Amino acid sequence: MKAIGSYILVERIDAKNKEVNGLLYTEKLDVDNRYVKGRIMSCGCNVAILKAEDIIYYDRNRTDTITHENNTYYVIKDVDVVLCE
Repeated sequence: MKAIGSYILVERIDAKNKEVNGLLYTEKLDVDNRYVKGRIMSCGCNVAILKAEDIIYYDRNRTDTITHENNTYYVIKDVDVVLCE
């Protein structure tokens, strides 16, 4: 599967659970953080700086979900990427 144009195919990297003052803090409780971590699987031809296997942070509110061969991937536009490690 390959992204086209300005789209990026991302595999989400699950956040680790944290313990704060004895309480387990999971990603589902972290509603204030709208950016999530992911690994780029494929970039379209119009995506200039990013490449496959880059670790990025992207806006989780601007994703579309695709299931392929029992794996869940997310499709985003290049403008929705905010950080690259």
